[in-house]
Amino acid sequence: MEPKKVDPSLINDSSQVVLYGEFLAADNPKVKFVVSLTETDLAVQKLLAPSPVLGRSRQTFNLKDCVGARSYREDDNEDSGAYFSVYFYPLKKRWMSTGVSRQRVEQCFQVASVQDPRANLEEADKWARAIQQRMGLLQPSRDGVLLSEVRRPCRVMLLVNPQSGKGQALALYNGPVQRMLHEAGVPHTLFITERKNHARELVREADLSQWDALVIISGDGLLYEVVNGLLEREDWEQAIHTPLGILPGGSGNALAASIHHYSGGPLVSSEELLVSCGFILCKGLVSRMDLTSVHLGSGQRLFSFLSLAWGFVADVDVESEKYRHVGAARFTVGTLVRLASLRVYRGRLSYLPADDGDGDTGAERGAIPTGGGEHTFRNTCSSNNALNTKRRETPSLYGPADSLLPPADGPVSGDWAVVPEEDFVLMLAMYQSCLAEDLLAAPNAALDQGVIHLMYVKAGISRASLLKLFLAMEKGTHLATGCPHLVYRRVRALRLEPYAAKGLITVDGEAVEYGPVQAQVHRGLARMITG
Repeated sequence: MEPKKVDPSLINDSSQVVLYGEFLAADNPKVKFVVSLTETDLAVQKLLAPSPVLGRSRQTFNLKDCVGARSYREDDNEDSGAYFSVYFYPLKKRWMSTGVSRQRVEQCFQVASVQDPRANLEEADKWARAIQQRMGLLQPSRDGVLLSEVRRPCRVMLLVNPQSGKGQALALYNGPVQRMLHEAGVPHTLFITERKNHARELVREADLSQWDALVIISGDGLLYEVVNGLLEREDWEQAIHTPLGILPGGSGNALAASIHHYSGGPLVSSEELLVSCGFILCKGLVSRMDLTSVHLGSGQRLFSFLSLAWGFVADVDVESEKYRHVGAARFTVGTLVRLASLRVYRGRLSYLPADDGDGDTGAERGAIPTGGGEHTFRNTCSSNNALNTKRRETPSLYGPADSLLPPADGPVSGDWAVVPEEDFVLMLAMYQSCLAEDLLAAPNAALDQGVIHLMYVKAGISRASLLKLFLAMEKGTHLATGCPHLVYRRVRALRLEPYAAKGLITVDGEAVEYGPVQAQVHRGLARMITG
């Protein structure tokens, strides 16, 4: 079949063409392309020489996959041409494995229709502006509700922990992160944290009117500092609505993996996860995010965005710190080490069921309803271990009231339930979907749900069965395994009273004071940049 002659109407016959032009390839002035812009796509087709006919292959790029466009001139005074570049991150097949991931595609064109450099730059400007405008017109929605966007241009406070993970967070910023922010036209100021709680202090004292978003490149620990710093401010009600963003630069990267999961993307890790979260950040869509208020036995209150763990998971979180140099694999190593010497943890667990009750699983079909005063919040722990005592933090004086929690020294009310068993292997309360990059612990979780996904494993499970649960958790199928020792509940609040004098409890992967703890979820309290 003979190739057809150039006709703008044939470039994209499904949508009205907004702009049409013929441009040279930026890296090869002998190659010419026909480019057309519609309300939703950018179509590019090679123009064959010497006749003005179209090649058979055409590339169409969806503007939903575009993070930005810019126009510019080179420093060469002898070059009268101008340029415009468009940056896409579409889902494409991987080179070396199955599945798809977001991959960078740059389309760069030279405008050299006349000898006047100013006229050529004006034409390039027109194309870059038109592409950016149509990107903004594609209003996204979730469940029929339009999502808000970070103000443009967005002024970002970018916090980096250079020690997180394998110590590569700063290198990630200097490489793909900085490039992507430049492509999206996101101005930012870099803050490198120097010590524990440095980020917490920075956001607690910052003039937030100077920033449109707070973004971290680290693991989950740095965002934990940021969230609690915001809620320690006198203006916490406004401060906690500052949009937050996260780029994976640590070992666990659980929230980053959850944000990616909510975007509907396939399971990814490492560099692919960074690209996905960078794309989400550049699009700048904002959703509400649940936070959970956690009260420790000493009276300290803190806020959590991810998880509360006791037993096996908490032990692996803390004890695997010694394997930090291997990155995300530290959790695999830590799991195997702890499986080799499986422990039983004694305590009392109570919870306030969520109103819907959907999705409860487990052999034990309902805990004992309580009506009375014997179930009080008592500290049976005679001491705290040295690690947790050293990590105590300033109590939060602000934040919303915890109307669902009973007084620390009082009983839980009659609408609470008390688990009849007192011997556990683990207790894990999740409010986001992922416990790590490769662990989909709460597959039914959502960013703004108002539910704590409570899971606990009763004593008596074998090492092999527990290992099978964690292997199933990689795909989020552990709740469907029918394991009689695993119980899952959707709750709004919980209380845990460990009996042992020493042990570990973690909040968002960070070790906190060991002892009795109770927690309540607050729906949609924070704001998160998400897909």
